[in-house]
Amino acid sequence: MAYIATQALHKTYGRGKKEVAGLAGVDLAVERGEYVALVGPSGSGKTTLLLSLGGLIHPTSGKVFIDGTSIYDIPRAARIGLRRSMIGFLFQSFNLIPYLTALENVEVPLMIAGRNCADQEAIASNTLKRVGLGDRLHHKPSELSIGQQQRVALARTLVHGPSIILADEPTGNLDPATAQSVAEMLADLSHDGITIVMVTHDPRMAQRAMRVEELVEGRVMQQPVPALAAS
Repeated sequence: MAYIATQALHKTYGRGKKEVAGLAGVDLAVERGEYVALVGPSGSGKTTLLLSLGGLIHPTSGKVFIDGTSIYDIPRAARIGLRRSMIGFLFQSFNLIPYLTALENVEVPLMIAGRNCADQEAIASNTLKRVGLGDRLHHKPSELSIGQQQRVALARTLVHGPSIILADEPTGNLDPATAQSVAEMLADLSHDGITIVMVTHDPRMAQRAMRVEELVEGRVMQQPVPALAAS
């Protein structure tokens, strides 16, 4: 079985005549270390699929497997633990805490995980250096550019060492040059063995993926779209 897999995944919203299908029988397989872009028109189910993969939206029916575990068939506490240990999320909105520095923002997941203060600072500092922000450790979000804020968000995603990154329009608020740098970082992470599934409307971002899957009306099209410039 693939590292990430769905089987006949359905998600419906509403009831009766107002019922709307978010996902309509999605079968998707992503191998360990693969970088997959999800594309398609607005309302096609991309974000619903992404959040279902991350254990955040319980499907109406069907299965989601992470490394062989059917994540909606295990207790909620176990699913939360799996999510914290294996999955990092990267969103279009950075969700940084405005009164904390870059270093402190990245320390938050480590604090929640119970790491001691010395470990929090060392790991967060090294992770920020990894994304090119070693000289911005003590700057608050308002003192950073939009691109730098997204790098802080990426560092926070990476700080607990996830094997999977789920990214929802990670460059939606960025200028083209900054978006390109984030695209390059995600490609580098996939080369390091991290599995990446990314929702995007940006064809330049999709081109960096190893494979592009198109969703239309809650369904994955039969044939994947080839990435034009896989890295």
